[in-house]
Amino acid sequence: MLRYDEAMLRYLTAGESHGPALVATIEGLPAGVVISGKQVRAELARRRHGYGRGTRMKFEEDRLEILGGVRHGRSLGSPLAMVIHNTEWPKWQQIMAVEEEDGVLEDPSLTRPRPGHADLTGMLKYGFPDARAVLERASARETAARVAVGAVFKALLAPLGVTIVSHVLEVGSVRAADRDLPNPVDLERIDSSPLRCLDSGAESAMIEAIEEARRAGDTLGGVFEVVAWGVPPGLGTYVHWDRRIDAQLAQAIMSIHAIKGVEIGPGFDIARTPGSRAHDEIQWEEGKGFSRPTERSGGTEAGMTTGAPLRVRAAMKPLSSLARSLPTVDVNTKEEAPAITQRSDVCAVPAAGVIGEAAVAFVLARAMLEKFGGDSVAELQRNLHAYMDEIGRR
Repeated sequence: MLRYDEAMLRYLTAGESHGPALVATIEGLPAGVVISGKQVRAELARRRHGYGRGTRMKFEEDRLEILGGVRHGRSLGSPLAMVIHNTEWPKWQQIMAVEEEDGVLEDPSLTRPRPGHADLTGMLKYGFPDARAVLERASARETAARVAVGAVFKALLAPLGVTIVSHVLEVGSVRAADRDLPNPVDLERIDSSPLRCLDSGAESAMIEAIEEARRAGDTLGGVFEVVAWGVPPGLGTYVHWDRRIDAQLAQAIMSIHAIKGVEIGPGFDIARTPGSRAHDEIQWEEGKGFSRPTERSGGTEAGMTTGAPLRVRAAMKPLSSLARSLPTVDVNTKEEAPAITQRSDVCAVPAAGVIGEAAVAFVLARAMLEKFGGDSVAELQRNLHAYMDEIGRR
């Protein structure tokens, strides 16, 4: 018997930060999803932008190829394969060669693992003599492949009426003012702002904080929110712990590099309020059916979507690759030494929001397929519409 995660939609990525390419494959995608290389490249470009990004984002090009699973702009129902070529590969062919190479010169500082990174634990776990093999795969460069597959999942969700947008709430100690939830109409305005933040006053203060951190050789984290509109009620379940929609969302968001906390809606704020002000009261109106006048639950209850906008917030720690190295220990000499210095961003919270959209899109696409089934988009639409019609009659 297939496990749940084997029976439905899934994807895999492969490749290293300075290898020849990143590769992504999607299995379980229905036929008829409208997919274009231009659409995927646009999502990849969104990931590269944002105030506080490093120099690599300025010259790095995500050269995409779709190798299989799409014909004449539509998915075939077969596995979809994509490759994102690394434009820096010519500089790294010897160091990252697949075949064994003699006399390869390597950075001696790679025996000085960075605090907060995968370096030391990865070296201990896999028995590597230095951090090269660890940092190559642990690099956030891998998220380019996730954003590429996320573009495909968004394309699957679009004809089902689901759209996803993200925005930045906090950078460092600067927090945006509470306001109405951003909707898809706001996406162009969000993406055109330096930090993908709708509060222009807070954004100015965020930029100042980033510049101060840059001058100090430091980094800043923050909080972003992903909002999904048009999600039908009933995705997920209260029956099995691993199929609860909020649990799946938390796992997907926590898998993003540098994420240290996840909440559904204003989860941590709600924890500090009395129960009488923490829940969404239920109403019913003739011709409109059931509704909730508030959105305190973040769009989920008991492991299922409620039909309200789905809200997921994530806390991103300051990046562990600092221009001003933190103290560490050389694994060879066991003496104190400055950690490796690698090219890095000062702040990557705006980009993390785009990656968060891809993570949420995957969870919702998989949940849609589990709930409504279908080998094609047209079949999915029919099943969804029948379900929503039935709900409307209750």
